[in-house]
Amino acid sequence: MNRIKVVLSEAWRSITASISTTIAATMTVLIGMFLVGLLIALGTWAISWSDDAKRKLLVKVYVTDAATDQQVNSIRERLESDNRIASVAFVSKEDALKVMEKKYPDLVENLPGNPLPRSFEVKPTRGEHVEAISQSLSPPPPGVDKVKYGKKTADKVLQVARIFTVLSVLGIVVLLIAATILIGNTIRLSIFARRREIEVMKLVGASNWFVRGPFVVEGMICALGGSLVAVLLLLLGKELVLPAITSGRDSGESSVHAIAFAWNAAIIIGVGLVLGAAGSGITLRRFLNV
Repeated sequence: MNRIKVVLSEAWRSITASISTTIAATMTVLIGMFLVGLLIALGTWAISWSDDAKRKLLVKVYVTDAATDQQVNSIRERLESDNRIASVAFVSKEDALKVMEKKYPDLVENLPGNPLPRSFEVKPTRGEHVEAISQSLSPPPPGVDKVKYGKKTADKVLQVARIFTVLSVLGIVVLLIAATILIGNTIRLSIFARRREIEVMKLVGASNWFVRGPFVVEGMICALGGSLVAVLLLLLGKELVLPAITSGRDSGESSVHAIAFAWNAAIIIGVGLVLGAAGSGITLRRFLNV
């Protein structure tokens, strides 16, 4: 308990003695964690958008007018037995006409009859399966007229989704590395200014962990302060800036969303503490060899 008190008191003395370095370290953590939190929010939103776009990809299996009920049931059973398919919905001629009336009322206004075919709307378990599912029905089995999945649209959606995912993950990793380097360099200035003090402590028999303790605590305190301010700024942006940007758009429920703010805040604080402690501990190693 006495050692803990000594470590905490030394850390606090260091913070108050070199207030300019403390502010610099805290501001470095603030900027780094703010950017990390912002990129996590944008990255998770982009990934959510790509997942939502892939969920909307469908394979449409059109049934011939001459297909018998037995053939239609056989097609349904074949589709439902495919483990790459999440759901199969049958669309009758009447249902297809109702959908057409809602989307393009002018086109169906003077139609003498119902020219639309029956079809199955096939939803894959993953958007990447649409092409494979389509190819599994080639050549078309009895009763199937044609199979479509919007190849050009599907390819573009999948390509954009892959780009979003890769860029989001890459951006977060690069920013974390950059924040670690910046925080480590800032803490190194504080340690370098007190290198004589470290040498004296080592010469009188202090252990490496006893010397390292105050600096690690100091780094964690600076990181905690910077991370909390970063969370506060992100919260203000979420409550004040985001509504102004999204005002006037469709306010209906959407399945596209970023990570929950509470989780983002917890990640920012956790990563900040780890970087602060690691930056202090790793940077101090070279000064412990006395």
